[in-house]
Amino acid sequence: MFATRKNQAERTATQAWEYLSDAMASAGESARDAGRQAATTADRASRRGHELADRTSRSGRKLAARVDKRSHKLARRASKKGHKFADQVSGRATQTAGRANRAADEAWGRANAAANALAGHKAGRPWALIAGVGLLGLAAGWVAATTARAALEREAESEQLELAETALVVTPTYGDEH
Repeated sequence: MFATRKNQAERTATQAWEYLSDAMASAGESARDAGRQAATTADRASRRGHELADRTSRSGRKLAARVDKRSHKLARRASKKGHKFADQVSGRATQTAGRANRAADEAWGRANAAANALAGHKAGRPWALIAGVGLLGLAAGWVAATTARAALEREAESEQLELAETALVVTPTYGDEH
């Protein structure tokens, strides 16, 4: 009875390990592909934008050669706008590639966490969070102690003033001593 349970547990663990290995390999390949595709798209968009800007600039120069100074200004303005557009396209493509890489990193991290859990490794303690909460508690305790001490001092002063106000002053009289 115990032997079959052990064999079944081993088979289940082996199968889970195979699934996890496949998932990790798939996540790695997907991440690599997404990164490559994003980089390729960014590169294409950047090149295309610069080609359009250069073409616009050349067209503007040809037109300016035929016309006066005013058209020259228009050609420069068109060239600037074309380059600006190309830079915007390139920036957006870079952002997309960054998002794809972050998603790939997240998938890889989750796959590694699953592998560690399946292997029986415990997750590390969040020491930074523990230390932060400890320091926050220490600061709150200090504030509470300081506030309590100040309140006790004010209360003692108040009692002193009250006693001074209500105290009877008895002064002996020296005169008739019969």
